[in-house]
This record gives sequence, structure tokens and C-alpha cells, in this order.
Amino acid sequence: MIGHAYFIICAYILDCIIGDPRWIPHPVIYMGKAIHQLERWVRHMAKTPRQLKAGGFLLPLVLVVGACALTWGVLRLLSLIHPAVAAIFEVILIATTIATKGLKDAGMEVYRHLQAGNMPEARKALGMIVGRDTEHLDEPEIVRGTVETVAENIVDAIISPLFYAAIGGAPLAIAYRAVNTLDSMVGYKNEKYENLGFASARLDDLANWIPARITAVLLVFVAWLLRLDARRAWRTVRRDAKEHPSPNSGYPESAVAGALGVRLGGHNVYKGIASFRAYMGEPVVTLRAEHIRGTTWLMYGSSALFAVLTALLLWVISVLY
Repeated sequence: MIGHAYFIICAYILDCIIGDPRWIPHPVIYMGKAIHQLERWVRHMAKTPRQLKAGGFLLPLVLVVGACALTWGVLRLLSLIHPAVAAIFEVILIATTIATKGLKDAGMEVYRHLQAGNMPEARKALGMIVGRDTEHLDEPEIVRGTVETVAENIVDAIISPLFYAAIGGAPLAIAYRAVNTLDSMVGYKNEKYENLGFASARLDDLANWIPARITAVLLVFVAWLLRLDARRAWRTVRRDAKEHPSPNSGYPESAVAGALGVRLGGHNVYKGIASFRAYMGEPVVTLRAEHIRGTTWLMYGSSALFAVLTALLLWVISVLY
């Protein structure tokens, strides 16, 4: 338990400092390749929609269990060399499952372009992190897309992997990242992936259920620390979170919307097709570039608080038991 406490703090700090350097091979790259091969195999074997849906259960079974087992095996082998070698490698592995710096950098790139008045580059930067069409968005809509993305990914990219690292170290954190990668690749509600991605999407919803709600509480508390409107943030979570099409994304988004006094959600366009997402929050103020920076502060505050509290809890448990 004490080891996991140190691992979580060290991994979080490491990610905040260096993020995901391009020259270091990232586990998600290999997960993506494995998912692509598994998808090809399942589609080749399945002849009917029902078989495809059943085959879709093999994707998380093979990838998630395999990633967890492989990570555990590698750490066991490294521990035979020296426990310190295994510990260092475990910290690095946990750090690869979180993306605090990457999320901040992506949001702040949009912010810098907006501050410079460079709308084309701001739209382009937003287009790198969202699936919606960005070519004709004005500043408030660019800010909305950025704030929604950063807020939503506080759960997927930081709190959830740390949550599972606290329970089972790097093997479980890597397993969570496999679940999340599966959802991002095959968990779509469209004709191509409705059956194949059903199991992966439901597993991702289940994996993020507890972390999403923890994140909402943390965001409300951090809003109070930052002298934002914590009361409105809590009220917005209770009223609006369940209206989001995702069972989890509405919690961080509504908390951020309430804390900042902005309204998220609304009409988006995906490949020329309009779609409406339920509103989160009230338009007390108009969305502007500064709200991106405010969301970043909320992200850092909530994630750092979670890392510290989790490490402290693990330390207390280890002392008591």
C-alpha cells in the first residue's frame, strides 16, 4: 500500500512535468494496433450482426486481460532483477496512463491562438482534440468545445487511471487504459460499430462510473478553493449531469459549467450532420478565452487533490493494517 501511495504521487508529478514525449513509445500505440488486428479477426469470423455483437465481447476480454497480465508479468521479472527497477518502471507505466500535461497543453494551445486573434489556428487546434466540425466556429463556440473536452477528460485522462492505479498498481491502470482505448476506437453508436463496439462502450461506462462522480465532488471543492461559484457548481451537477448522453461525462462538464458560470452543450456538427447535446449550466457570462484557463486550473486542482488524498488514504491503510 505504501508503495502504491508513492507510485501515484511520483507518476502524477512525472506526467505534469514531462507529459508524453514523442520519443518514448506509448502503450496506447500498441493497444491501438492490437485492437485493429482483433477487429479484423472478429469481422472475418462473424457472419451476422448477432455474431458480431458476441464477437465484440472478445475485444475487451483479450485486450484488457492481456494488457493487465503482460504488465504484471513484466513487473515480476523486473523485481527479480531489483525491486527498485520494478518500482521505477511501474511509476513510468502509471505516468503513461494519465495525461495531465497533454490535456493542459491542448487546451492552452487553443487559448493562445484566441488571445492572439488567430481564429483559423484556434479552429485548427480545436479540431485536433474534438470530433465536431470546427471550420466555421466563432470564439464562444471554440471556447465551448475546448472547455467541454478538457472537463470531460479530467475523468478519462487523469482521475480514472489514478483510481485504478490506487487499487491495483500499474497492471490495473494499464487495463483501464486498454478499456478507454477500446471505447475511443470502437465504442461508437453508428452502423459500423453498433454491434462490435457494444461491449467495449458499456465496459468504459462502467469503469468510469465511480471516478466521474468523485471528479464532480472534487471540482466543486476546488471551485470553492479558487473562489469560484462552488454552490452553483454543485447545483448544476445535481440538475444537469444526468441530461448528458453519456452516463459519466455530464458530471465533470456540469461541475465546470456551474463553477465558471457558463453554459456548455448545444448544437454541434459532425461531418456536416447537426446534433444537439443537452445544455449544462446557465449562461451567467459569455464564453471567452479566459474560461479555458479557468478550466485548466480546475483540472489541475481536482487531479492534484485526488492524487494527494488517494496516496494519503493508501498510507493510512498500510499503517493500520
